[in-house]
Amino acid sequence: MAYTFQVTFDSADPHALADWWADALGWEVEPSDEPFIRGLIEAGHVTEDDTTTHRGALVWKAGAAIRHPDGLEGAPRVLFQLVLDPKTVKNRVHLDVSTGSEDPRALVERLIAKGAKHLHEGSQGPYTWTTLADPQGNELCVAH
Repeated sequence: MAYTFQVTFDSADPHALADWWADALGWEVEPSDEPFIRGLIEAGHVTEDDTTTHRGALVWKAGAAIRHPDGLEGAPRVLFQLVLDPKTVKNRVHLDVSTGSEDPRALVERLIAKGAKHLHEGSQGPYTWTTLADPQGNELCVAH
């Protein structure tokens, strides 16, 4: 049997990081279901402390997710979950972003302008890539 999966990032500010990655990848932030959240609060299943407001919407404090515009058929869901411990070491897993026929340098420049940090350039044979860190320090590579 084959399994599906989502990729999960620990984050000190999951909603801001979901916004950043959605913009970086051209994906969509999953919308909040405010009536559902309010119903759970009214029923006593959760409290207001389990929520926050992001861009004027009531959202779960614990996290936010993004998905490909084509849905889960396009790519796995990416979840950003609230973890207050700071990142202290290099990620053991990271995303490699392929720009296809588009110029990868344009994406690298755009991401740096939006808060990414340039870490280094790499190459192996005919393949080259740029390693960046997102605004919270998670590594990613943009493939050339």
